[in-house]
Amino acid sequence: METAVFIVCAAIVLAGALGVVLARNPVHAALSLVGTLFGMAVLFLNLEAHFLAAVQIIVYAGAIVVLFLFVIMLLGVDRLEDLSVEPITGQRTLAILVGLGTFVLAVAFLLSSSIGPTGPKILTLDITENFDQYSNLRQIADVLFTDYVYAFEATAALLTISVVGAVVMSRRMARSDEAQESAGDD
Repeated sequence: METAVFIVCAAIVLAGALGVVLARNPVHAALSLVGTLFGMAVLFLNLEAHFLAAVQIIVYAGAIVVLFLFVIMLLGVDRLEDLSVEPITGQRTLAILVGLGTFVLAVAFLLSSSIGPTGPKILTLDITENFDQYSNLRQIADVLFTDYVYAFEATAALLTISVVGAVVMSRRMARSDEAQESAGDD
C-alpha cells in the first residue's frame, strides 16, 4: 500500500512541479504549486512525519501560496504578456547557461563527495530511535533552533521583506494609476 501511495503522490508532485515551470499564466503556476505541496504533504504522511505534513499544508499551501496569489492579483501580473520580447537582451541564454552550470556542479559534487546524496549517516538516522527520550516535535525543534537557527531567521526576514516589498510596489502602482488618470482628465 505504501508503494502505491508513493507512486500516486510522486506523480502528483511531478505533474505539479512541471505545471509550475511550464504554465504561462502565473495563477495557474501558483495553483500547480498547491498540488505539489499537497502531494508532498501526503508523502510526509506516508513517512509518518505528521508534523511536517501539517506544516506543509498550513504554512506552505495555506500561507505562502495565498501570499503568492495575493501579490499576483495585486500587481496585475495575471494578464498575458508577450514572451517574445526580452527586456534584457540575452537573459534567456544566460539563464540557461547558469541553470546548466548549476546542474553540472551539483552532479560533480555528488559524484566526488563521500557523503552521498542524502548526507552523512548521522543526519539520515530514523528519528524514532530515541522516541522514548524525545518526541518528533522536540527533535525537530532542537535541530531547527540550534543547528539551523540562522537559516530559520533568514527565512523569516526574507518573508517579511517580501511582504513589505509587495505593499511598497502596490502603493507605487496606485500612485502611477492616479497620475495617469489625472493626466487623462486634462
